[in-house]
Amino acid sequence: MVPADHWLRRIVLCLDTTGGVRVTGAVSTTYTHGHHESVLRSHRWRTAENSAAYLLPELRPGMRLLDVGCGPGTLTVDLARRVTPGEVIGVDRSAAVLDLARAEAAGLDGVTFEVADVMSLPYEDASFDVVHAHQVLQHLADPVGALREMRRVTRPGGLVAVQDADYAAMTWHPASRGLDDWLELYHEVTEANGAEADAGRRVLAWALEAGLDATRLTPGASSWCYATSDDRAWWSGLWAERVTSSDFARQAVEHGLADDVALEALAEAWRSWGSAPGGWFAILHGHVLARV
Repeated sequence: MVPADHWLRRIVLCLDTTGGVRVTGAVSTTYTHGHHESVLRSHRWRTAENSAAYLLPELRPGMRLLDVGCGPGTLTVDLARRVTPGEVIGVDRSAAVLDLARAEAAGLDGVTFEVADVMSLPYEDASFDVVHAHQVLQHLADPVGALREMRRVTRPGGLVAVQDADYAAMTWHPASRGLDDWLELYHEVTEANGAEADAGRRVLAWALEAGLDATRLTPGASSWCYATSDDRAWWSGLWAERVTSSDFARQAVEHGLADDVALEALAEAWRSWGSAPGGWFAILHGHVLARV
């Protein structure tokens, strides 16, 4: 059973665009990855090209863009350069990580960062031309409610853009029982946190359930691949750290799903995969670009 202090039970009432009352329910406060340095290294690697290519053709100078779950801000800043002289706001629930984002944006006009929760954004209806979230829905207990809130703050004719990885669709070579065990544990931890690790395949269904117009919605997919020796060393090294030192490791132990010995075995499996000359790892993402 998930410890009681891992949950925030909250009911949010507000007017939707039709004038009715909208209710969002239980929201998990648990971020599976946390902000350990091994996590931040992967977040800082993200750019507009490798993480939001599906959105780039739609961006124009002067747009007002909200980046939800912005983390250390690397992707936010890259998007901001595409809409200059527009305005970009990055939001995250962690005040500490936003300090890193502000340092990333130093010297760039029109970019600010604020503490906010996607389930209750502190902005008026129809405030933004683009509302973007990368790798956020997979961590939420109510991704459909989050999409409704993102739609609420998007202007008519504006865009809601979301992309998420799909863990069950991740694949690698050579075969590794240790990585199989890692993937099984990852699903167990996210399930205990009330989240959905296999979000990529669900983003379209969630968007439709959230009431986004099916006739103005473009779904798609993209991938990341780690296959060069440098990429394998980087990817395997950060996951070897994550499985022993990040919030993911702490949660696995707290939920009674693993102990330190098991986690160290997973770290060794990652290091072993990373040293394989023919090692290859691919991540599938699902995305949705929705015109409001």
